[in-house]
Amino acid sequence: MSSVIITGCSRGIGYELARLFANEGHQVLALSRNDGPMADLGHPNISSFPFDITHQADLEKVDGFVKKNWDKVDVLINNAGSLLNKPFSDITSKEFEDVYRVNVFGVANITRTLLPYMTKNGHVVTISSMGGVQGSLKFPGLTAYSSSKGAVITLTEVWAEEFKENGPSFNVLAIGAVQTEMLEEAFPGYKAPISARDMAAYIKDFALDGNKMYNGKLLQVSSTTP
Repeated sequence: MSSVIITGCSRGIGYELARLFANEGHQVLALSRNDGPMADLGHPNISSFPFDITHQADLEKVDGFVKKNWDKVDVLINNAGSLLNKPFSDITSKEFEDVYRVNVFGVANITRTLLPYMTKNGHVVTISSMGGVQGSLKFPGLTAYSSSKGAVITLTEVWAEEFKENGPSFNVLAIGAVQTEMLEEAFPGYKAPISARDMAAYIKDFALDGNKMYNGKLLQVSSTTP
């Protein structure tokens, strides 16, 4: 069984991912600012505590947890994300930076924190969006979000090259429309054809086995976009 760390587990895909991994017997550290939903599950294979990906003290708490409880991390899923749906002309510098602090710098910081615990067989999977893929359909109001999701695609490609000798594999999944609370915030009233649980099942399988076939790759996981 694997040791798995997932960010953004209070709802949507992250919540379903934690449940699916745990139900298969994997040990899961489920991280989110609101750890109530995970605590309420009371699953014996899930550990959780309040975690803000932008706070250095919380990153150190994760490091301490792994050092005390596990000898290695097999899978890291960078799922936490911040969405801002606002016209570009109205976005303040702080609002723009806040999105990047979660979606880019947070991803980089937790990945760097956990790399010492990951072996050649480990897998870092970062969840991006079709909105971050060059040449894909773009939508007004999502300047900060989509550009940040494009940044983590490039991060993944560079990491795969930098750590290809001894480090884990790095891949990024650009997902399309999935019925989550975040989709409702971005596209009110739109109904996606794929549920959070269905997408989580795909991501789980890819996280466990995708590194056997891919490293430094962007996979577009989308049947439709709004």
